[in-house]
Amino acid sequence: MRRRLAAVTLTALLPALGMLGYNEFKVRQERHDEVHEQAIRASQQVALELETVLEGVRGLLVATAAIPALTAGQGGDCHEALLAVSEKLGAFVGNIIVLDEKGRLTCDTLNWQPGTDFSDRDYIRSAMTSDDVVVGGYTIARVSSQPIVPVAFRLTRDGNTVGVIATGLRLSWLQQRITARTIPEGASVTIADRQGVVIARNPHPDSFVGTTIPERYRYLVTAAAPGSLEVTSQDGTVRILGYQPITAHNPLYASVGISKDRALAPVNRATVTGILMMLAGILLAFMAASLVGRRVILEPIQNIVEVVGRWREGDNSARTRMEGSHGELGLVGAAVDGLLDEIEVRRQASVAADEKRRLMARELSHRVKNTLSVIQAIVRQTFRGQDQQIVSFQRRVAALAGGYDALLSDDWNNASIREVAERVMQPLRAEDDGTITLSGPHCLLQPDVAVALSLVLHELGTNALKYGCLSVPEGRLSISWVEENRRLSLIWRERGGPPVTVPAREGFGSKLIRLAFPVAYDPEVTSNFAAEGLEFKLSFRMSPQVEADKAAAS
Repeated sequence: MRRRLAAVTLTALLPALGMLGYNEFKVRQERHDEVHEQAIRASQQVALELETVLEGVRGLLVATAAIPALTAGQGGDCHEALLAVSEKLGAFVGNIIVLDEKGRLTCDTLNWQPGTDFSDRDYIRSAMTSDDVVVGGYTIARVSSQPIVPVAFRLTRDGNTVGVIATGLRLSWLQQRITARTIPEGASVTIADRQGVVIARNPHPDSFVGTTIPERYRYLVTAAAPGSLEVTSQDGTVRILGYQPITAHNPLYASVGISKDRALAPVNRATVTGILMMLAGILLAFMAASLVGRRVILEPIQNIVEVVGRWREGDNSARTRMEGSHGELGLVGAAVDGLLDEIEVRRQASVAADEKRRLMARELSHRVKNTLSVIQAIVRQTFRGQDQQIVSFQRRVAALAGGYDALLSDDWNNASIREVAERVMQPLRAEDDGTITLSGPHCLLQPDVAVALSLVLHELGTNALKYGCLSVPEGRLSISWVEENRRLSLIWRERGGPPVTVPAREGFGSKLIRLAFPVAYDPEVTSNFAAEGLEFKLSFRMSPQVEADKAAAS
């Protein structure tokens, strides 16, 4: 019952557990999507900042390119003009150089040796043929030996290319800007050129700047559109990465990675808290179900079972007394009390009827015996002088009385076959002389069968006493019976008596033996007049044919 209560409680909790699980899934999914959106927005902010910086550098170069001293090729004036521009820009750009149409140094802000050849630089060759500002990739500056992102713009005079003005975005300054940004714990910011070379990184810039983005993620640099995905970074941290690929306006790749564990930590804590609260709720629910179930269900049921057990053990006063309490089980208890009250009334009525029946049976026994005594007296008076016939008749009547005694001793209930045989054979043998033996299982006979069997045994015993094994001292008689398939077979076997001969005619005793049994019991009689002694077999049903047919039909 406790397991059933637990199953019912768990079944009742399943919808709530399902809702909690679904809510947990939805919250986690929404937080996951939110982190992806947050990473994309953060990468957009970094990309916009880079675009602003590069736009400033573009504007610087375009404005500087308009200074006449740069296109005139006058070294001193060119140097002074570049210094004036450099002092106003601060530290975010490096050396500003001016090259002639062959890519050789004309002037710069650091007074580097004129004539130095820069034509081997890709961004210089691209600037010579481009109408827009050209932004290069990660480069170590030839003049300052510092890592930069070079920016170059073509110089023209009268529509002809006369050179290139170039500078470089200092990566040290860019790294400071990236490091100064406030990012969540466990997050990362990465900036790379179009080749996938990292030019700024937060955190651990020393380990990443100058290295290339892993091959499996390098496609993000030139992806068709911004996006987000879950990656395992080179530092081993699982992050939700928002990325901005290079575009025509922004030739630098930017990405922001948010630590998945850190981002989902509040959800995980809420999940753990929810699970603990759910477990606590389940525990409380089971405890409540156990307490309430024991009080409302188990105790009433145990009370009913205990009352029934006490009543079966003989305590007829046992009652549940649950009427008016315990709800529906109280109604069951009240019904059980009503049933026990009715059974008790019927039992008392049955006891009274049984006592009355016993009294009537004793009276009947007394009257039957008186009737048989009267009959014996009438026979003695009627057949005076015929002592042998009188004795035979009296013995038959005594056998009939013995049969009635076997029945009436148990108040006309079923009689034991052994008791019937012992009562009939008792007058035919000396006490414990071993002349007659009885063997067989305990079997109860119907009242009419017991009377008929007593007559049959008496006739067989009388014949054995006159002519058979009981007529000589060495003779022996055995009576045995077996029960099989609801039929009882009784075998009368005589040994040690005078030689047996087949009778010439059927006497009264033989007719009595053949006709004594009721036909409803399907009797079968066989006699074997063997030389060594009579063998008689009687087989009959244990119950009438009508009752047997009813049992087979059911």
